[in-house]
Amino acid sequence: MVQITFIDAAGNRREVEAETGVSLMQVALDNGVEGIVAECGGACSCATCHCYVEEVWLDKVTAPSDIEKDMLEFVVAPQDNSRLSCQIVVDDSLEGLVVNVPSAQY
Repeated sequence: MVQITFIDAAGNRREVEAETGVSLMQVALDNGVEGIVAECGGACSCATCHCYVEEVWLDKVTAPSDIEKDMLEFVVAPQDNSRLSCQIVVDDSLEGLVVNVPSAQY
């Protein structure tokens, strides 16, 4: 299990345990993290699982694919550290990962 911290738009921190091999989006859904909507269920076709990966972690997550980059053009308030949580697969190297959840997905 890997510890992941989600921080909501109000600054509230929520630490959860995540199994390796599952997407960050699924971890959020399984743990009731508010703000990760995931309408498409992880198919990288809706961008409602948008999150901000804290900059110190950007080198440890896989780089976004071209499809993810295209979808990120549709998110509310994109930033350089914007990612779709459905495209990040949890592995042991992400122990302690911190992500911020935006105030809105639409």
